[in-house]
This record gives sequence, C-alpha cells and structure tokens, in this order.
Amino acid sequence: MNDTRIILPGGAGLVGQNLVARLKQRGYTNLVVLDKHRANIEVLRSVHPDITVECADLAEPGDWTRYFEGAAVVVMLQAQIGGPTIEPFIRNNLTSTTHVLAAIKKFNIPYTVHISSSVVESVGDDFYTDTKKQQEEMVLASGIECVVLRPTLMFGWFDRKHLGWLSRFMQRVPVFPIPGSGRYMRQPLYAGDFCNVIISCIESRISGKVFNITGLEQVDYIDIIRQIKAATNARCAIVRIPYGLFYVLLKVYALFDKNPPFTADQLKALTAGDEFEVIDWEGIFQIKATPFAKAMHETFNDPVYSQIALEF
Repeated sequence: MNDTRIILPGGAGLVGQNLVARLKQRGYTNLVVLDKHRANIEVLRSVHPDITVECADLAEPGDWTRYFEGAAVVVMLQAQIGGPTIEPFIRNNLTSTTHVLAAIKKFNIPYTVHISSSVVESVGDDFYTDTKKQQEEMVLASGIECVVLRPTLMFGWFDRKHLGWLSRFMQRVPVFPIPGSGRYMRQPLYAGDFCNVIISCIESRISGKVFNITGLEQVDYIDIIRQIKAATNARCAIVRIPYGLFYVLLKVYALFDKNPPFTADQLKALTAGDEFEVIDWEGIFQIKATPFAKAMHETFNDPVYSQIALEF
C-alpha cells in the first residue's frame, strides 16, 4: 500500500482512466481525480469506487484546490483535444492550466508530471496544436519542479476518440472510408505503456527535462484500420475515397454535429507527414514497450476494460 497523494486534473479521460487502473495495481491508494465530464466521472466512480473523484471545472476558480494541500504529485492531464471552435481549447488547455499551476505553487507541491503532446513539434496548425504549445510553455516558464512528456497518438482502454471511435464506427457501417491512399505513417503509442512511463517519473522524480514519448513502431493509417478490423472481427469493407471528397464530407458533417469525432483539421494533421523523434524511453524509464499487435489485442479484447467506452 502506498498512501502518497496524487492529484489527477483531467483524470477522467483516456490517460487518466488507464493511469488510475495501473497506479492501483502498483499499490497507490490516495488518488484524487478532478474532472468536469460528468458521464466519464461516473464511469470512473463505477470502476474505482475507492478513490476520490470530484466534478470540477478547472477553468473556474473553486474549492477543488483544497485537495492539493498535502499532495506529493500532480499529473496534469486536462486537455481539449477536438472541436470546431477555439473557445473550449482556450478554456481547457490554457485557462485551466493557469489555475492548476497556481494551486501547485500555493500548496508547494514538490513534483508535477505535465502531459504535453507530440503536436508541439508538429508541422500542423490548428486549435489543438497552438494551445498545447502555449500550455507547455506556461508549465516550463512557471518554475515548478516538473517533467514534461510529449506522447504521440494514443490508443488503449477507454478510448472514446481516435482508434476507439474508429472501432465502434467500423462495427456500425458496411463500408469504412479511407482518405486517399491511406499510406499516412503513424507512430501510435499504447496508453498502457505511456502510463508506465508516468509511474516511472512519479517514482524516480526525474525533473527539468522534456521527453518525446513516441510509439516505437511505424504503422500506416490503413494498416491500423486493418488491425482494428481484425481485432474486433468487424465485417465492413475498407474503401479508399479521394482526399478532397473526404475533406468536404467532414466539413459538412461538422455543420450538423457541434462536437464531431473527426474534424477536417484532424484530417490535415493525419496527412501532414510528421515523423516524431524516437528516444530510448524503454531504457530511460526502465520499462518494456508492448508490441503493437499485442497492444491492439489487449485494447479491444480485455474482459473488463475493453467493454467500457467513455462518452465523446
């Protein structure tokens, strides 16, 4: 048993849900999750009724900061990933960070792990990329004792976006569209491996550094889709359609859905041609990466966690 208090702002999302499960497996019991997404909070509470979970909008001042008193570690997970307008990105990536950093300083939290993103070194230019860059700069300029981790596209248990959404869409349609050739190289990162990196940071207290945590295998987008189809036994046909048509369809879809699961900006990011630095994070953090095919199987076939999908 380890009663070190760990605060997880934004901890009801993909990484947070995976991290709570793995921290508990390591014996950590004093976990506090602060998040404003009520449906996902209820998922977390149902799976882990023994931890502290509070519904809190971190972009607003509030008494949620009381949990920071006496805490040893903060893992900053709050982030706006998608959306057609900039306002939620400003609130959830920037304003919330201002408030969390203020709480860290007020209560002299000795160590912070900030979850940034590989997009800060991307050629992309969109709301997510721009605000994540600013968010990381805020953390590094704050003077707090911290480490910054920049993961690439993640997949794993509880994935409501990205590969998780694609897998559920695949189950519902007879035809699965692929933009253009589909040969867009990705470096997907298994959330389970990334959580092990975070836990290694918590236990080693490595600080003052920024690490790019990239999936070790390069996989084309179309091959990821084929892996999902195989892992989920989906019966749909995979069909390539022209990039321009795909882009227009996403724009039209966004007119009818205020929170679309896949946007035109994300399509541009998908096809931008980024190749992210691969470091020896297995050696640095003393963990072993899960092979991509095995990670995909665990993601979609775990008897407990693969059956739970967060709300988009």
